[in-house]
Amino acid sequence: MSDLSARVADSTGNWVDTHAPVWSRPYLRLSRFDRSIGSWLLLMPCWWSAALAAGVAHNITQLPLVVVLFFIGAFVMRGAGCTWNDITDRDLDDKVERTRSRPIPAGQVTVTQALVWMVLQALVGLAVLLQFNRFAVLAGIASLLIVAIYPFMKRITWWPQVVLGLAFSYGALMGFAVTFARIDLTAVALYAGSIAWVIGYDTIYAHQDAEDDALIGVKSTARLFGERTHRALVVLYGLAVLLIGVALALAGTGWPAWIGLGAFALHLAWQIRRLDIKDGALCLRIFWSNREAGLLLFAGLVVDAVLRAM
Repeated sequence: MSDLSARVADSTGNWVDTHAPVWSRPYLRLSRFDRSIGSWLLLMPCWWSAALAAGVAHNITQLPLVVVLFFIGAFVMRGAGCTWNDITDRDLDDKVERTRSRPIPAGQVTVTQALVWMVLQALVGLAVLLQFNRFAVLAGIASLLIVAIYPFMKRITWWPQVVLGLAFSYGALMGFAVTFARIDLTAVALYAGSIAWVIGYDTIYAHQDAEDDALIGVKSTARLFGERTHRALVVLYGLAVLLIGVALALAGTGWPAWIGLGAFALHLAWQIRRLDIKDGALCLRIFWSNREAGLLLFAGLVVDAVLRAM
């Protein structure tokens, strides 16, 4: 077993590396608690949907609790998903410079230990899910199929980011499932817009590994788009804004939600203008900034919900 305190190559100086007990660090790294950005990005569509549904219902009394439960659920289920991803990708991770220091290829944990850790996280996620109505519970469980197949997609399609979008945007449906025990056209439009957003930002992220991915035969939209990435992002981000706008129109939102969407759109435009696909560090920073983009939209939706409930 290798040094448990050894850090993952692309994650240094965080609380896991500096404050977590040494024995726990490989497990926290499996869950990406040393890099929480993915959990935030998984959370954003959940919060959008919760706020939008609360506005439609003209009732925000349950919104704070739903926001907290979604927060916990997003972090533990993203942790379980990342653990599953590392289990399935352990042979590929060993061949990529950025990922070969992850806990499994680095020998910090065994596959069996990782599986047990994944199950424990999933059980916490189930406990959160059981706080909601029966329809929401069944809808949440259905998302696990998408999560399970995602790690294998980069081996067989140039569009694995689409499957990631299906998984990471699923929360856009859950706010309506929790609030109304149904999924309507508004939720579907929000889900579709979020999928386009996820494909865009994960394309930016994937440019960090494009050269290594080409060597080992891993496919991605970053490799597919190549030098056309900026144009592809104009389409993807434009589609995201358009579809989310459709959801807002269907929901009958007021001016705060539209201001939030406008701020979100401006942030995405800034990303496209700033991006240099040959600068891996810049790609990572722009990818990280999508949390702020999502929070801008969420803020507008929350203000709108509050005003509509008055």
